[in-house]
Amino acid sequence: MRAILIVNPRATSTTVAGRNVLAHALANEVKLECIETRYRGHAADTARQAVIDAVDVIIVHGGDGTVNEVVNGMLSDDLPRTGPVPSLAVVPGGSANVFAGALGLPRDPVEATHRLLHALATDRRRRIGLGRANGHWFTFNAGIGWDAEVVAEVERLRSKGRDVTPVLYARTALARYVRICLRVPALTAQADGDAPVRGLHTAFISNTNPWTYLGSRPVQANPETTFDTGLGVFALRSMNAYSVLRHVAQMLRSRAKPHGKTLFRRANVGYLHVSCAKSLRLQVDGDTLGEYSAVEFVSVPNALRVVV
Repeated sequence: MRAILIVNPRATSTTVAGRNVLAHALANEVKLECIETRYRGHAADTARQAVIDAVDVIIVHGGDGTVNEVVNGMLSDDLPRTGPVPSLAVVPGGSANVFAGALGLPRDPVEATHRLLHALATDRRRRIGLGRANGHWFTFNAGIGWDAEVVAEVERLRSKGRDVTPVLYARTALARYVRICLRVPALTAQADGDAPVRGLHTAFISNTNPWTYLGSRPVQANPETTFDTGLGVFALRSMNAYSVLRHVAQMLRSRAKPHGKTLFRRANVGYLHVSCAKSLRLQVDGDTLGEYSAVEFVSVPNALRVVV
């Protein structure tokens, strides 16, 4: 079995020692090549070449952003489809590791490595569905508005040397909320050809549950959504402080079921069109893609094979 290990050395919880242990353990089981990413997009380029070279498994040791890059490289539209796409395996190395958590993988890299070795030895794999936002693949979530503004600001702070922590995300979310709550609602959403829903402030799109984590606590915007269903939609009609806090509390409950008059929520959506009265930021899997006035979200069943 041929495998390639893609390591993001700048990810929050990756270390040289951890990488070496992982590479050594894998090299005993598979024919392994190890690549450390050196620039933004390097993981995608490496994954694209791995598909061309007919590698069997692509293993990612990094955060959700690195996983997203790899998935977009593996499933790039410009690749020839002459053979099977490699399977994807993940050893968490970021701060949140939402995708790995949604797959039920251990957060600890050592435990995840043991799990991966056993899965490779027993050929334990599964097919999962993915989402696309204007053609860009995402594994667990996407969003327009509030969350995308938070992601962009956290990325800016991180580039200046700030540590990414749940406290930083919470403070940034509060600061961005103060700005957004004063805006006129600019979004219109239409799910699967239903009547358009207008007057929305922000929209969270889920491909699985949880939507993200606050530290170790799952944030469940669309608890019915899994890798085996369509997309989940969670959109706010009001940014009133009481309504927002109520929905945040609902999402943090162990048996979450967000509901309310100020909330537009749908499960198992195959297609969602979101238009904006003015361009707003879009994020996928915790990375900003830029500003858009219209976004098409599509659920793609059985898009990827993962080692679990």
